[in-house]
Amino acid sequence: MLVANEKPTGTSYTTTGALLLLAFIFIPAVLIASRPLVYAPLLAAIVCSAICTALAWVNWTKSSELSISSIAYQRTDTK
Repeated sequence: MLVANEKPTGTSYTTTGALLLLAFIFIPAVLIASRPLVYAPLLAAIVCSAICTALAWVNWTKSSELSISSIAYQRTDTK
């Protein structure tokens, strides 16, 4: 049963997945489609992919922390 005052356990990884898709699928696809002839677009793509990967890592570690209150069962029976 869900309790309103408990912190969620951190199972929302949608943002992490989206950032990783952006870093490893979309940015390289745009780079390949544009066929750059100089190193500046390649460097920009590498930097953008690194930023997206770092943000995904931060989001993953922040969302993966389980709180004790979310794991422990709190009994609210009063006698």
